[in-house]
Amino acid sequence: MSQYPHLLEPLDLGFTTLKNRVIMGSMHTGLEDRPWHFKQLAEYFAERARGGVALMVTGGFAPNRRGELLPLGSRLSNALQIPMHKKVTSAVHEAGGKIALQILHAGRYGYTPYNVAPSAIKSPITPFKPKALTTKAVYKTIRQYGKTASLAKKAGYDGVEIMGSEGYFITQFLNARTNQRDDEFGGSYENRMRLPLEIVREVRKQAGDDFIIIFRLSMLDLVEGASDMEEVLILAKELEKAGVTILNTGIGWHEARVPTIVTSVPRAAFVDATAKVKAAVNIPVIASNRINMPDTAEEVIASGKADMVSMARPFLADSEWVNKAAEGRADEINTCIACNQACLDHTFEAKRASCLVNPRACHETELLYTPTHAPKKVAVVGSGPAGLAAATVAAKRGHKVTIFEGRDTIGGQFLFASKIPGKEEFVETIRYFTKMIEIHNIDLKLNTWVNADELKDAGFDEIIVSTGVEPRIPNMPGIDHEKVVTYQELLGKGLELGQKVAVMGAGGIGFDVSEYLTHQGPSLTLNKELWFKEWGVDINNTTSGGLKPMEIEPSPRKVYMLQRKTSSLGKGLNKTSGWVHRAAVKMKGVEMIAGVSYDKIDDAGLHITISNKDGDVIEQRVLDVDHVVLCAGQISVNQLYKDLQGNHDHNFGLHLVGGAEFAGELDAKRAIKLASELAASL
Repeated sequence: MSQYPHLLEPLDLGFTTLKNRVIMGSMHTGLEDRPWHFKQLAEYFAERARGGVALMVTGGFAPNRRGELLPLGSRLSNALQIPMHKKVTSAVHEAGGKIALQILHAGRYGYTPYNVAPSAIKSPITPFKPKALTTKAVYKTIRQYGKTASLAKKAGYDGVEIMGSEGYFITQFLNARTNQRDDEFGGSYENRMRLPLEIVREVRKQAGDDFIIIFRLSMLDLVEGASDMEEVLILAKELEKAGVTILNTGIGWHEARVPTIVTSVPRAAFVDATAKVKAAVNIPVIASNRINMPDTAEEVIASGKADMVSMARPFLADSEWVNKAAEGRADEINTCIACNQACLDHTFEAKRASCLVNPRACHETELLYTPTHAPKKVAVVGSGPAGLAAATVAAKRGHKVTIFEGRDTIGGQFLFASKIPGKEEFVETIRYFTKMIEIHNIDLKLNTWVNADELKDAGFDEIIVSTGVEPRIPNMPGIDHEKVVTYQELLGKGLELGQKVAVMGAGGIGFDVSEYLTHQGPSLTLNKELWFKEWGVDINNTTSGGLKPMEIEPSPRKVYMLQRKTSSLGKGLNKTSGWVHRAAVKMKGVEMIAGVSYDKIDDAGLHITISNKDGDVIEQRVLDVDHVVLCAGQISVNQLYKDLQGNHDHNFGLHLVGGAEFAGELDAKRAIKLASELAASL
């Protein structure tokens, strides 16, 4: 009997049946935007269909040019586009899955100068002010939604998802903050919800009855002046009457001050909002946001709070997610850690999406882990993310792999990251690699420091050096003072620091350490009620937009975060999650100081000079701190590689990966990708 009976139970929709309760949610990959990428797009979806997903939803396709998210971006508005879409639908159907096309009109969120919206109100996160649609143009747009659905059906799609959340076009009509119209589509809520209802009716009219219509309904807007739960429920019931097959959950606008998808958000945090909608309608309702493992998904459905679960990024991380759950192999799932570094960050940079923990995602036709016909004896020295990726891919392909690790556990920098409040998910990646080591019969030698002569004498065919990084120690007076600790010492040893701490460095590690130092007690990520309280979320949505005043737990200590650059701190953090880290340290009262020169450290504290961007000295200060944490960059640990290189008569392949090859600002995405590509080539 399955561990997840509710999750794996089929769902009868009347005219068709879904084989389980798992939907792969929509996510823009960049493959949708160009016809010549549809072969790769087809294999991307087919691999997930073979992995057991019941129904997949594509990235968003605009119904017309003015609805495009990006200039010349994904759009389905012409019958000439049908053949390329048939590549996708045919591949999915042959693999035993179903697929729906998402219709997404960006509205004022379009990164184009020709975007349109209900009113000419600029978005705070996009560069162009939209043009207000005329009433005639609104009706034309409604018909274009219907045409896109009709074309999708002709292209072989099993249905469409109408994107009605996240602050896009339909949501902009629904809310008075973005809809200041005085025609039949503005004013009262009855008028403002006219657009989504007319769209659904038109889609049903043009696509017919035997066609899935999913509506992505914003159940918690998380912006001021938006819908409350009463309005959400009114719309949900009317959407059911209009012909919607399934309601999907949308949480938050892209401009919301509350994070909704990053790793610090508790698992299934917003499912109680979904439950209220499910109780009000008679059609299936899908839960979404931060559901990444089968036990969480099973609990959501078994509790009666939703009929299905939608996951997008977890299927980038592991295309076999459903099959592994069904076969009792959940511990083999490569879990999405919600870092967003290779998926959403790539999308915002107009790059092809992928996945930090699975670089094959969206590169299925290019990065192949084909079985080897000539097994080699491979040594991997170091078990950080790069070493683990290289070892497991090589072993999966059939090579005989030995890992040498000087510490008593694997994980490297991920082990340090997992100690940060809100980054507990990083433990899942270590768990995954631990399981891969076991099932691929990798010989793991912990507490083993190995030298060049030992490796050479062992007769390895390939040696991969992945010895990682160590903190950079600044050259300054007092750097050896007892107040000074490195971030690795702090996190690795669990040191208790004093009431006043200076953090030297404001890159990703500096922000992580500052968050670590400003929290005490259990992580908010593990207690959603406390998380709601701190971020000011009214999960019952009794207030307009589901917001309430933030109740911030004070920091247990005074923290200063310092950087040499004169730019604002955190400017270089990732786009999708960087704003959350900046907000989190600001909430805790961290004093952020830019343009700092470090003069000395002594019993009085950290002596600094602060200058402006022109180099003029503004102030000299002594920070009366108990401790100074060094987060001022890293240097590669690669002496072993140099020693092996010195053996000119060696007959083994020698490779350098991860931080040992390039320290920079820590970049697990780059490290895992290059290590995986190396192992695929052996």
